[in-house]
Amino acid sequence: MRKQYHFRPSSNGLQAWDVHRLIALTAGLPVEQISVDDLAELDEPYWYDNEGDTPSGRSIAMHVQLVNEADITYPIILCPQGRLMDGMHRAVKALVLGRKTIPAYRLPELPPPDFVGVAPDQLPYDD
Repeated sequence: MRKQYHFRPSSNGLQAWDVHRLIALTAGLPVEQISVDDLAELDEPYWYDNEGDTPSGRSIAMHVQLVNEADITYPIILCPQGRLMDGMHRAVKALVLGRKTIPAYRLPELPPPDFVGVAPDQLPYDD
């Protein structure tokens, strides 16, 4: 899996969580079936809100390709409040396919971010 981060704004600057670490934190957690309609991020700006990217045709095509390749049998990851931390391409694919639910892990606690105040293009992506 390519290196990726989950971003959230904060008063201390942009927070970034390493998705590989989030996946490791799901070990042993039960899988829930979450209603696709309950994923608020499907109705909010997501890929273009913090990463400095613009929704060009090429960028949208890249996301379409990732949606097409997404395996919706692999659970998405939610924070304790039910906000998406990993799996937007899988969530979009479930929506497109008309699925009512999607498998999810819900973290019992919000882990501290891996980075705070670091711009997305300054994070390490080679790991």
